[in-house]
Parts: sequence; structure tokens; C-alpha cells
Amino acid sequence: MEEKACLCALNRIFGFTPKTGLALISHIGSASGIFSLSHDELSSALGKRSSVTAQITASSVDKATAELERLKEMGIGFVGWTEDEYPDLLRECEDAPVGLYVRSDTPMQDLWLPQRRIAVVGTRDISPYGREWCQRTVSALSCADDKPVVISGLALGTDFLAHRTALEYGLPTIAVMATGPDDVYPARHRDFAEKIARTPRCALITDYPPGTVPMPVNFLRRNRIIAGLSDSTILIESKIKGGGMMTSRLAFSYNREVYALPGRADDIRSQGCNQLIKSKIAEPITSTDELIDSLGLKCTGRREISLNPDTVGQHYKTLSEDRVRNICRIMALIRKRRGISIEDVAVETGLSYGVTSDIIGMLEMDGFISLDLLQRCMVNIKKI
Repeated sequence: MEEKACLCALNRIFGFTPKTGLALISHIGSASGIFSLSHDELSSALGKRSSVTAQITASSVDKATAELERLKEMGIGFVGWTEDEYPDLLRECEDAPVGLYVRSDTPMQDLWLPQRRIAVVGTRDISPYGREWCQRTVSALSCADDKPVVISGLALGTDFLAHRTALEYGLPTIAVMATGPDDVYPARHRDFAEKIARTPRCALITDYPPGTVPMPVNFLRRNRIIAGLSDSTILIESKIKGGGMMTSRLAFSYNREVYALPGRADDIRSQGCNQLIKSKIAEPITSTDELIDSLGLKCTGRREISLNPDTVGQHYKTLSEDRVRNICRIMALIRKRRGISIEDVAVETGLSYGVTSDIIGMLEMDGFISLDLLQRCMVNIKKI
């Protein structure tokens, strides 16, 4: 039997008990060898009460073979735990998946080239403070001479921002999904997910078979892959029981580096980060330069990435002096008061609401700032 088809079959069979599947493969020596065992031999290896023994049949391999053919037609690959293209870092983890489904225009062997892989994770309900530091952190990673890969989970909030910022700054990114390879959740990220799959050195990966829908347990189990694929994990914001906390604790259990962004003691979105720092699980992020040094990334001629109001003024130098002056005042205030409302910007600058709203709309259109659903303003970190 073909090893890949056998691995694909075992990935379905041991999907929720990967440790047992990996232990059996290691004991027998190959995935195909498992399907050559008699029922008594399987019962001896797995235990007489094992519920999976009856699933380890030739028909399971036949179904897997047909599945691989369908996946090939869809442009989706599969790599098993014993194959050379399986990521080495993940292979180290005792609960690694038996196999991974991969959607990418990049050949499988080129996705796991020797380079640093950094997980950037956090809450879906990301704050303006978290947004700025997520952008600042990922953009700082792009200054490294050897570009790292940014890994996250394609979820709303921090994950999506990490992936998007990585692509904006020319970093490869890998999204670990909680669905089958034929689906994307949330649906609003479908087009963006396709962009990731088409970008060189980027990919969508999952251990869930085709047809798997997004169940809550899937997201929790998905986190072990994010942590296992990464040399280091960066937690931007998280509640005490957030998914980012689980990913960070898993990374720590895999003996990987963990970093967390400290925040206000009374901010629920920072309590998880603060707890990890207090318990010595994570190192605090105090500046991007220190983070880059701690990660061991060499950056020639780097500097703290920021957005200077005067630089923005230069962008609009063809406008009148009064207009440019007001633009710089508004930019300076938004940078100082992250999350400030348009109304408060008008009050604090002494400008009319109409003038303020017009300038903020222009700054947003040109990509210098962004507004959330509550019309709160925040700076978009850019390389200057």
C-alpha cells in the first residue's frame, strides 16, 4: 500500500487521538505496515477495547486514495508525519497531527525551508492598543535580514491583522485553519485566505479532513499546531481563558520561546498576558528592538518603526500651510490618544467637526489611520 494514502487514512482514524496514532506508527515502523497487521495484532497493540481497531482496514486506505485524488484536482496537498516534507518543528511535538492538508501555490518542500517561524496570536476583540502593537511587532519582524514566517490562525482580530500586516511588509505567512482544507472560517476571510494561498512561501494548513465544519473544539485543538510549528510565540492580547493563552502555554510546554505584551491591570484583554509574564512563562515585550534582539533576528540598520506626524505632513505638502498644520496636529493627537473619537479630536484641536471629519476621512483613505466600528481613531504603523 502507498504510504501517503495510509497516512491519510490514519489521520482520519486518529484525528482526535494523534499521540496513539504516532506511537503506533513509531512502533510498527511505517503507516503502511499498520494495515498489514491482523485483527489480533492490532488488538494487542491498541488494546482489546480500542474503538479504532475496526477502522484500520484496506477499505479505509481505498477511501483515502480516492480522497487524495480529489484533493489533487482541487489544488490541495497532503503530507504525512513520516514524509520528508512534514515540518520538523511540528514533528518534535508528541501530539502532532498524523498528517496535514496544505493549500499553497508553493511546492511543499519549499514551505519549510530553514528559517525562523514566529506565531503572533491574541484575542478576537483586539483593542486599539493591541492593534498598534500587533502592526508594530510584525512590521519590525520584516526588518530582519532573514525574513521570518508569521504564523497565526486566520481568526478575527489579532490573527487576521497579523496575517495582513505580514503580507503588507513582504513576510511569508501561514494560516492554520480549524476547518477542512475545502472551507474557510470565518467566511468573510475567504478571499483573503485565497490571497495567502497564492502568495509565494505562504500557505493554508489544517489537520482536519475535507468536509470538517468549524466546531468550538476544533479551534482549541488547532492551537497546538500553531504553537508546534513556531520557534517562538508572541501573545498580543488575551483574556485569562483566551485561545491565545492556550497557544502560549502549549508553546511553553514544547520548550519554545513565549513573549507577551503587558497591559493595564484592569483591562480584561491584557490580564492573560500579564499573568503569563508574572508566572515567568512569557517574557514581556517592552520595545520592538529588544524583541528582535531576544528573538535572535539580525537586523542591519533597523530602527523603531513609527509614524511621525511631520512625515505625514510631507505627504500632503502640496496643500495649504494651514491644512498641513491641521493634519499634523490631528495626527499627533491620534498618536498620543490611541482610540480617540472624532468628536474628541475636534474638541481638543479646536477645529470644527466638519473640518476634523474631513481630514480624518482623508487620512483613513490614504492609509495613515483606521477607524473601528465605534469611529475611534488609531494610527496605522508604516515603514518610513
